[in-house]
Amino acid sequence: MTGRVQLYAGGMLSAVFLVAAAVSLVWVPHDVAALNIAERLRPPGGDYVLGTDQFGRDLLSMLMVGARSSIAVALVAVGIGMGLGVPLGLIAAANRGSLIDEIIMRGNDLIFAFPALVIAILITAVFGPSAVNAILAIGIFNIPVFARVTRGGALSLWTLDYILAARVAGKGPARISVEHILPNIANLLIVQGTIQFSLGILAEAGLSYVGLGAQPPTPSWGRMLAEAQTMIYTTPRLAILPGLAIVLMVLGLNLMGDGLRDALDPRLRRAAR
Repeated sequence: MTGRVQLYAGGMLSAVFLVAAAVSLVWVPHDVAALNIAERLRPPGGDYVLGTDQFGRDLLSMLMVGARSSIAVALVAVGIGMGLGVPLGLIAAANRGSLIDEIIMRGNDLIFAFPALVIAILITAVFGPSAVNAILAIGIFNIPVFARVTRGGALSLWTLDYILAARVAGKGPARISVEHILPNIANLLIVQGTIQFSLGILAEAGLSYVGLGAQPPTPSWGRMLAEAQTMIYTTPRLAILPGLAIVLMVLGLNLMGDGLRDALDPRLRRAAR
């Protein structure tokens, strides 16, 4: 599969869920907070396109709002990671080998020692489970990822002639980082952001599955899976549908990330020619 095909396929697949999440802001077929035991476990068809769950809630509406929850958590978490990690990576690269560089990178190693789930448990122990705390946990874990990618990309540029010319012209490290380094590693950050976005979807689903994400009555794909596990043999669609949504969303984002990498990396473009 070529990079362009991957980009288009991933973009279209991701767009389906993004549109569903956007539409859920203004309209859903049924109220996801309303319990209707008389309509529980209805098969797909009629007013319930995908059927209902064990509480009589419409599965299509749950999936749409669940998409909104997952995308919002992952998007904000990636924003936190990028907003803090990129400046730290630029500072570390501009001060390569110094005490500042050492402090930043050892701090990254410390955060890496604690997975997002462990960070979420620590935050939850203090503040309680919620979508906000899930965002903080995933966002904190993303900071060293972007810091390392930024530092690695920036270090390869600091030795180039045009950077030396900028230094001779009197530009300081901060100005060089913003005006010359950052624009030339933007492709790396965009691709990494797409990858971290897909990992954020998985992390949010995992945290919600164990009860550390969005709390009822807000639907979440991960909690839908948790609630369906006792009915996997009698009503498998309750688990299959949210699981399939997670798989397709992550697949779409990964395909889009690979396509963006091929499209934005000049070395890969030259090789394709």
